Amino acid sequence: MPTPPEILARRDARDSRFLHVEEVDLAFSNGARRTFERLTASGQGAVFIVAMRDADTVLLVREYGAGLDRYELGVPKGRIDPGETALQAADRELQEEAGFGARKLTPLITLSLLPAYMSHKAQVILAQDLYPQSRPGDEPERLEVVPWRLSELPALLARDDVSEGRSIAALFVAREYLAGRYQPGHPA
Repeated sequence: MPTPPEILARRDARDSRFLHVEEVDLAFSNGARRTFERLTASGQGAVFIVAMRDADTVLLVREYGAGLDRYELGVPKGRIDPGETALQAADRELQEEAGFGARKLTPLITLSLLPAYMSHKAQVILAQDLYPQSRPGDEPERLEVVPWRLSELPALLARDDVSEGRSIAALFVAREYLAGRYQPGHPA
C-alpha cells in the first residue's frame, strides 16, 4: 500500500452553512506536490436508513434535490445532530421523513462519496420492526413515502428519478445482509 502524501498546509477557500471548502497542500512519497480542494462537512456525518416494512418491502421517500433541481426517490436520510449517535439519528430521521420508528436498528456500513474531494461519510442503518411514529422535521414539505420490493431492485434502478449513489449502495448492502451474504464491518 502506498504511503499517503504529507499534508503541507491547509487554508480556507469558501464556506457555506453546511459545507466548508479547504485547500490542502500535499507532498506525495514520490516527491510530487499538489494542491487539492476538498469539501468538509460540519457535524458528525449522516445516516441513510433502509427501513424494512416487511421482509421484502423497503420504504423509500421522494424528496426534492436542489443539486439536480428535481425530485429523487431514495432512502430516508439526514445529518447526525450534535450529541446523537448514528442509531438515534436514524430513528429520528425515519420518524421525520417516513412517519415510522424502528424497534430494531442495525448499522451495516459507512459510505463515502467522492473521497478525493469530500470528507463526508454516511452510515447505513437497517431499520426493522417498524411502528407508526412521526415527528416534525426540517423538510420544507411532506415527503411521499413509496414502498418498494427489494426483489425488484433492478426495476428501481431503471427509473429516471433514482440516481443518488449512496441510496442505491445502501439498498444493495441491505439486500445482501438480509440474504446472509454480507456481515457488517463498519459498526456505527
